[in-house]
Amino acid sequence: MQKSSINARQDEIIEAFSLLDGDVEMASFYLMELGQKLTPLPESDKVEENLVKGCQSKVWLKTELDQDRIRFSADSNTAITKGLVSLLVNILSDQKVDDIIHADLYFIHRIGMDRFIGTQRSNGFVAMIKQMKMYAIAYKSKIESKAS
Repeated sequence: MQKSSINARQDEIIEAFSLLDGDVEMASFYLMELGQKLTPLPESDKVEENLVKGCQSKVWLKTELDQDRIRFSADSNTAITKGLVSLLVNILSDQKVDDIIHADLYFIHRIGMDRFIGTQRSNGFVAMIKQMKMYAIAYKSKIESKAS
């Protein structure tokens, strides 16, 4: 089965948001809807070590390495933030470690995310991306040390 690339997944998101025609309220509702589709983490995974630092809301991020691909799962205690993390899980989950590390997440600007999330959420979103890339870097190091 061919897995869709990071860019293909971003393009799907850009396409979906373009249908909202820049309507900020609709974009916010759509984000919350995306968050509702995210599989909730079990309470046992909602622990301090899985919290993303730098988010005003609580965001828990869990990873699993499957050969050279990372599977992300996440949850949040607020609807919009859960929608934001669901976008990242959708784009980056089941991708190769190197692809995650080098991903150019251009969808953020293309959908005009800065228009419908404030500075606090924007900082938290950056923290989520940074955390996901840090996991990828850590897994890459683990993979390389096994190979040598």
